[in-house]
Amino acid sequence: MDDLNSSISGIYPSIPLDLSEKSHQQVCRDVALKGVEEMFEALQHLKNWKPHRKTEVSGFDEQEFLEEIVDAFNYFFSLLILTGFDSNDFFDAYERKDKIIHERLKSGY
Repeated sequence: MDDLNSSISGIYPSIPLDLSEKSHQQVCRDVALKGVEEMFEALQHLKNWKPHRKTEVSGFDEQEFLEEIVDAFNYFFSLLILTGFDSNDFFDAYERKDKIIHERLKSGY
């Protein structure tokens, strides 16, 4: 991670962030909100979602929509990197949550 820290000197505190520190939590919050902003930008490309709308907007720019989704994912993945998690941590957490969801579906939750 030293190369990463030197390439973005002054942008982030040392990586991984210490989530017990207020300033590091603020960094996490800022990065997460940037990801949310990108998701909202993606949603702006959806023009026909209002159920009360009588006219339909023809055309949809799939590439622009997808680009905004990719931007959002990059921020969310950056958040994982900043906090010291790796792909194995993420996948393990995904599998744990997936099992919970399947159990909920089976039980009629």
